[in-house]
Amino acid sequence: MTEEGHGVQQGKERALTDSSDPSAWFALMRREHPVVREEQFGMWQVFRYEDVAKGLSDPATFSSDARGQMAALPDFHPFTQGNFMMMDPPAHRRVRSLVSSAFTPRAVAQLAPRITAVAKELLDALDGAEEFDFIAAFAHPIPVIVLADLLGLPREDSRHLLTWAKVLTGVDVEAAPPGAAGAQAPPDPMASLREMNGYLREHIARRRAVPADDLLGRLTAAEQDGERLTDDEIVGVASLLLIAGHLMVTMLLANLMLCLDEHPRSLAGLRADDMAVSSTIEEVLRYRNPADRQLRYTTREVEIAGQTIPAGERVLFWTGSANRDEARFEQPEKFDIHRRPNPHMGFGHGVHFCLGAPLGRLEATIALRLVLDRFADFKVADGVEYFGSYSLIKKLPMKVRWC
Repeated sequence: MTEEGHGVQQGKERALTDSSDPSAWFALMRREHPVVREEQFGMWQVFRYEDVAKGLSDPATFSSDARGQMAALPDFHPFTQGNFMMMDPPAHRRVRSLVSSAFTPRAVAQLAPRITAVAKELLDALDGAEEFDFIAAFAHPIPVIVLADLLGLPREDSRHLLTWAKVLTGVDVEAAPPGAAGAQAPPDPMASLREMNGYLREHIARRRAVPADDLLGRLTAAEQDGERLTDDEIVGVASLLLIAGHLMVTMLLANLMLCLDEHPRSLAGLRADDMAVSSTIEEVLRYRNPADRQLRYTTREVEIAGQTIPAGERVLFWTGSANRDEARFEQPEKFDIHRRPNPHMGFGHGVHFCLGAPLGRLEATIALRLVLDRFADFKVADGVEYFGSYSLIKKLPMKVRWC
């Protein structure tokens, strides 16, 4: 391997595991290695906007079905049964269409008062605190509580859902550091998954016995072509919303704070122009995309940018790189809260475009406006922790001056 090739290989490994800004590496790969096989992890990687968009728009060639790989884990069975993110058409279309009624513009708009109330309650509980973890205190609870309401789960159970979500996504913000005095063994994700599965099955059984006008009730009653969703499929849908759905919103809120902290002029501009809230959220989804990669599996041999990829290969489509592609965006490395147009892939692309995008945007809009109204000033403090990716934040300490 040449010295240049060795550097590229090292760069590939760093970008897959580090929390440092990968934009320079993305630019290098788009320019010199737009489609490349990464040997350490045994997968292909795709970096340019056009190639990523084409790949994610072709589920017949690039499959999302990873359920077979989880077959050996019985506790994951319900999650895989209803997880339409792991399905290809037509199975994907069947399940997604049954869930989509909860995410129409009208249905989402009706959640605005509850989102506002939850956000205000969380901010009231913090009022006067000069430093706190923004994720634990604000960004993480909001989507979990809202999704519990959407599903029709008791509000008093939100704390259980929040605990399960923390363990299953790794955001265990209350756990003591290893080796600390009184530290306990980390929670068992499989035990949390079993508890959550059992809890959801109990509520599904109640909806089958006594129908209700909430998402769980509609899913138990929904029928398409004479078929209804099984209990395991409904558990999978609910789990997907509670785990993956909330994580996207949590990360979006955290990345909003990071971007505005890093770009004080943009923050000042936003405070002066409330109409820029929407475009600011879109720019954060582009600039610091929480879901910066999408994994697919080739069903046939296919060529991308002159590279032939055999059938049965894993392909990682870097939406984070596509969002910085200079062939698609003017000055892509500039954080521009007034950017228009902004055809980012922050919520994915193709048939798996995020079903909850309207809800995520609404939660972010309400939360951002309230934060700007309540915080006279804020700054990200030392001690930010990541999951291993630039835009997946586990802990976000903030120093705040209240209005």
